[in-house]
Amino acid sequence: MWRPIIGAIVGFLAVVALNATPAAANPVGPNGQIVFARFDPLLENTLLYTVNPDGSHERQVLPLPVQCPHWSPDGTRIVTCGLPPSGATTIINPDDGSYRTLPMPDPDHLFTPCPLLSPDGSRLACGGFGEDRFENPTDPSLNGIYTIRSSDGGGLTRMTSNPGGEDMAGEYSPNGKRLVLGRFNGDGDGVGLYVTKTNGTHLRPIMPRGTIVTSGGDWSPQGNTIVFSRRVSSDMRQSLWVVHSDGRGLHELVAEGQPPCGRPIAEPGSRSCFNPRWSPDGTKIVFSIFSDATGENVYTANADGSGVAQVTHGGDDEAPDWGTHPLAR
Repeated sequence: MWRPIIGAIVGFLAVVALNATPAAANPVGPNGQIVFARFDPLLENTLLYTVNPDGSHERQVLPLPVQCPHWSPDGTRIVTCGLPPSGATTIINPDDGSYRTLPMPDPDHLFTPCPLLSPDGSRLACGGFGEDRFENPTDPSLNGIYTIRSSDGGGLTRMTSNPGGEDMAGEYSPNGKRLVLGRFNGDGDGVGLYVTKTNGTHLRPIMPRGTIVTSGGDWSPQGNTIVFSRRVSSDMRQSLWVVHSDGRGLHELVAEGQPPCGRPIAEPGSRSCFNPRWSPDGTKIVFSIFSDATGENVYTANADGSGVAQVTHGGDDEAPDWGTHPLAR
């Protein structure tokens, strides 16, 4: 079974781009449905679901195992980082369950799940690993972020290099000129949050090196702030944070609730908040909360952390993303 992506790779992809129609990343638009993946113990893999933000009209979209789902910017499609065993990028129509795939450009040497669409719709950003489609190691020096053409999956181009580790593409800036990413070492531990130009130059940290990030970060629709999750130390649960793209203004986004997120792992009842994504209008976030008692479920909150509301109750629900697809009635 193909590699699960650390933290559930985040990002956008759109089938409209495959039809050569430009689309804006993270458009400021209406808050529609949320997509998420739910682990199925019988399949030992995750299945795709949509739900209204109030928890109503939860529906399975596809009876096939997929991971890291994201809405297209226009809300018409859901894109995942691949169908096993090949890991081909999968673009799904949530209304009828039809889908198409983009093959990996070099499956014998490079595993490249591609969940992130550039704002002009021309390129997809991919996590790259020096291994073949069946997870056999080839060359760990190939690890990093790559891009491919969204039209046919060709034109493989390297953006970053992280030999033996993992660079997790988070999100393009709304103007498409930069990319935020989480960097992980060979043990899978987060070591920093970075921003790079989309041509692969000017890679720089926006958090102190050694910051234990647990997501790739998500750029706000307005383009001024990045939300991400981290551990303050290795013995602490995950918590939500916001920072400007130049590294200033770092502060914790305290999600309402008792007990709070980010407490010591050994503390009974402690909770993790992680994998935050902005709502399309930038006024709210969607994220996951995990506790030993309730498992992992999807929640929403206002952009300041107030008004926390539980959306799902499956106990193993992950990788939420909030799109503009009209609410189910």
